[in-house]
Amino acid sequence: MHLPRQLGPLHDLPDSPEAYDAVLADVTEQALARLTPEGNLEHPDCVDDIGDTSLGVTSLLALAWQRGKDPRLPEAVGRSLAFHLRERVYTDDNPGYPNLKVRNSGLPYARYTLEAGAHPIGDWPSTVWALLQAVNLLDLADGLVDDQQRAELLEVAHGYWRWLTEVTFFNPQEAGNQAIGCVVGGLMLARHLPPADGGTVRRAALRLYEDEIRAHRVADRGALLPPEHGGAYDNNYGPISLSFLAQAHRVSGEEVFAEDGDALARYIDARLTGGGFDNGGPRYSEQHSAFESVLGLRYFGARIGSDLGRYRGDSRWARHACKADGGVDGHFAWMLVWQIQDTTRWHRTPSTAPARHQLRAGSVSVAFDTRMTPSLVEAAGVYYLPAAVNRQHGFGPVVDGFLLCRPMGEVRVRDVTADGLTAKLVTKPVVGRDHVLRHVRSLYVTDGTTLWTTVAVERLPGTPYLLAGLPYAADDGDRVRRTAEPRATAAAELRLTHPAPDDPHHFDARASVTQEQAAFALAADPRGYGNPDEGWRHLVASTALEAEPAPGAPEDLHVFAVRYGPGDDAFTPEFAREGTALRVRTEAFTAVIGDPAGDAHAEPELTLSA
Repeated sequence: MHLPRQLGPLHDLPDSPEAYDAVLADVTEQALARLTPEGNLEHPDCVDDIGDTSLGVTSLLALAWQRGKDPRLPEAVGRSLAFHLRERVYTDDNPGYPNLKVRNSGLPYARYTLEAGAHPIGDWPSTVWALLQAVNLLDLADGLVDDQQRAELLEVAHGYWRWLTEVTFFNPQEAGNQAIGCVVGGLMLARHLPPADGGTVRRAALRLYEDEIRAHRVADRGALLPPEHGGAYDNNYGPISLSFLAQAHRVSGEEVFAEDGDALARYIDARLTGGGFDNGGPRYSEQHSAFESVLGLRYFGARIGSDLGRYRGDSRWARHACKADGGVDGHFAWMLVWQIQDTTRWHRTPSTAPARHQLRAGSVSVAFDTRMTPSLVEAAGVYYLPAAVNRQHGFGPVVDGFLLCRPMGEVRVRDVTADGLTAKLVTKPVVGRDHVLRHVRSLYVTDGTTLWTTVAVERLPGTPYLLAGLPYAADDGDRVRRTAEPRATAAAELRLTHPAPDDPHHFDARASVTQEQAAFALAADPRGYGNPDEGWRHLVASTALEAEPAPGAPEDLHVFAVRYGPGDDAFTPEFAREGTALRVRTEAFTAVIGDPAGDAHAEPELTLSA
């Protein structure tokens, strides 16, 4: 079974002017064939996210006309714009909308669904989207839209802005992408208003960004991030927020958007595997955006010097939003307009700077969470998630059912490169059920093809083992498929265990259900509204790789050693004391892991050689 949205890297999509002209030519033919006598350009199957879609297609036609001057387009643009202004601008309050601060304002807004009171909760983002379609069309209106229509569109766009910022609570869904999108709409609108009004709107947009978005950023993995549906980051919406930050910087020149975009881009770079796989977030656990992410990943990838375009996208939306039949849907059309207008080129090589929360070389990568426990491991084309045991999730030693990966104090990290090898040593103080403080030292070494992990901890009671991950997905090149088969060996017994079947609190990697589906099933709210990350935390047990302690370790230590990667030859690492340090020797390297106390500044000590 293939994951439906984890497909090819986004930088594989052709992005030459000729390629974009071909996209617009296809949109043009679809739109002209669809255009109704009333001027409607909505897809016939469109029900949700409908309030801005016809106007979105209109903006794409306007861009196509500006680039190619197709003589058929001016009439189509005029008719479709008239349709939006006549049929899709609402000024009566939507019954049941819960986020109003002012009733019966008479200001315009766009509806998520057309039927009054049917589903009003989505009206705020729909109005943001309609504002963005409107300001794009205003940017493209010269020589195409007559003065009367342009004036009416500008008045409606200004009304959208006022409804979003005066009539309703700002960002009622706590969705960073929607909120930053609203700010972008204000910044773009300001350029079309008379100077006094434009200055007022621009100042309000910047103030909203500072007070309502930036001041509420959430910390994760050392970065401050715009919150998304109550969480720090969502792997569907986070890259869309990055695109909004790119556009905000492009249209305003304000350095704050560049700084925050750089921070978000580095965060994405660290959590993303080399193969472009990612999962997690409070709204969609595995669903990926596609063309909506291109602008931000390309713009900020170039700024930070990293290959963010490796991010795998949803190829169903490779160029624009579309319905099941592949037909164009104007939702998100503003992002395609900006993507075509921006001339930034993809940065295609990885960053060489060490990152605290990532180890990456060649086809091997490890992404670490805030506690410096692996959140995703990639080796030999297999992706491993943290496994679960007794409601505890992670990678690390297990003793008496207790997982030793939650730090009780400062986590120290040391990065080393030598002889074509890249290594990271993580020293983590932990406390088990016996209340004894121990130091778990986890060494990760890679040559770009294989990943060696060595975990050393003071002697544990009972029969400990290493929880070494949940094999979950495999890379098929242009697609990612589900798997339960690891590609790993260990210095001692390595077993793959599976939990009891037919229990939603136990995840069996051999089952057809995806991690996203399992997470939503455990979430408190319906799919699409619940928090899958929160639901996944309710998981009791999962498929897991479990490694026994390696033989030959010093008597006062338990040492575990696992090799992820190709080949099934014997893995026989050797361990020896060098004073208070531990020497680890494998077929590929020798490493000396320093005393847990560290150097004179208590920082970890590590030497490495091939």
